[in-house]
Amino acid sequence: MGKGRRDDRISALPNDILVNILDRLNVPDATRASILSSRWSQLPAKLSRLIINAQDFLPKGVSNATVSDDEMVRVNATAVEATKSILARRSPGEHTIRFLSAAFYLRDDAPISIGKAVGHTMEKHLVETARFSLMTGKVGVDDLKDDELVICGREFMRFLDACHNAFRGLTSLDMEDMRFSESDISNILVTCKRLKHLRMTNCDSGDPSTLQIDHSHLTELSIAQSAFEQVKLNWLPQLTQMTFDNWLDYQDPLVLGHVPLLETLSLTNVGHSFHRLVKLSEFLSGTSIRVLKLVFKCERIWVQPERPTKSLASVFRQLRFVNLVTLPEGYDLTWTMFILEAAPLLKELCMAVWDHACIMQTDEETRKEELYSENKGVEWDSAAADFKHHNLVTLIIFCFESDDHMVSYLRRIMAAAVNLEDVFLYSRLECDNCQDEKPIRFPWTKRQRISLKKRVTEGIESFAIIHAYSTVRADHLAKYMYPECSLDKSRKMLLNRQ
Repeated sequence: MGKGRRDDRISALPNDILVNILDRLNVPDATRASILSSRWSQLPAKLSRLIINAQDFLPKGVSNATVSDDEMVRVNATAVEATKSILARRSPGEHTIRFLSAAFYLRDDAPISIGKAVGHTMEKHLVETARFSLMTGKVGVDDLKDDELVICGREFMRFLDACHNAFRGLTSLDMEDMRFSESDISNILVTCKRLKHLRMTNCDSGDPSTLQIDHSHLTELSIAQSAFEQVKLNWLPQLTQMTFDNWLDYQDPLVLGHVPLLETLSLTNVGHSFHRLVKLSEFLSGTSIRVLKLVFKCERIWVQPERPTKSLASVFRQLRFVNLVTLPEGYDLTWTMFILEAAPLLKELCMAVWDHACIMQTDEETRKEELYSENKGVEWDSAAADFKHHNLVTLIIFCFESDDHMVSYLRRIMAAAVNLEDVFLYSRLECDNCQDEKPIRFPWTKRQRISLKKRVTEGIESFAIIHAYSTVRADHLAKYMYPECSLDKSRKMLLNRQ
């Protein structure tokens, strides 16, 4: 630095590097940076990523869980001004917008103002990816009454009708807490011709109804806590990923039509005593899944173990990764072997065996009234006692305990998986909402780990390395998903119908 002056090395960087730095910030932070100098003030007009989220304008100490109606109106208005300001600075056709995301509350006319600004931008600029996320500011599916759901659905359709230009260019849409008329969702899909990602949470069409989906470009679909009696994927030639969380009826809840590219599927539900078990060979008929995630929410196993058949082998012939989440504690895990027998190319099996107290119904009277199952396990005995699997290389077990039934299961896996390389055993994960959890019998000390290895490998020839950790590897933690901690609406609607 020269005497009496400070060398601004950041401002000396080329424009493309500075734009790359600002692209990593949200709109409020990028706007603050633009006031540093006249040169910096020109940079927001060149950004390739524009992320505008009303929650970024919430007052300090206020979250989406505590925001009031008045605060939602105020931050929406701020989001509108920020959207208009940053989009108005851009010269038509000069810089491509690679990603444009706008998240805002469904309140007053703010969505329409944002939608028209985005639609105008799409007419003047090339926008590669555009996303709308509509929020209600409610936490939990029980916060909105039926008439409020209807109002939210109508407000969304008013927004859609006023901003066709924006919706025609959308590639991603997130909706929550809305009740639509019978034809609304179909109209949304017809309008959003470029749509690739669709997420619906707590959305429905009133009384138990069928949701039918046809779309030529949709690649990812998430339907969660939405009370549809049946979902029909009629024609989705580009669909590769689907999440189906909490279906209303166990009698054909999901009908898979033309979904030739579907390879990643996540299924979540709570099994009650009156539910019939799901046969995956029927549930997933016509597909060839590579990644399968099944979430049981610490209640009854709702999957029916199946003997190897042509139909099951067809469904599992490309299966590579299986993740079983919140399996109930204390029950035989041998039933999972049917997946290995039907999936010869399976590379990784991951499971979490955990009675996650904060999401479970623990009141005995309520469990009886709502017909929870007290026997949560399923029985199964392999017809092939000498079965060998040649492709499984990784086994991951969360909430492992050194009791006889888990050790016995681990021995069975290691005896069958002749090329198994790594076994990762983790203790119970921490949850801030679970109170007074019982202690877990985990091999904490080196001596306990040596003893466990002897118990597991006695009489078994295996080269697999057993890793017993209390700290979870980051890539493994990503495989586990904390379930929501509220009784979802679809379960309540189903229970009311019994």
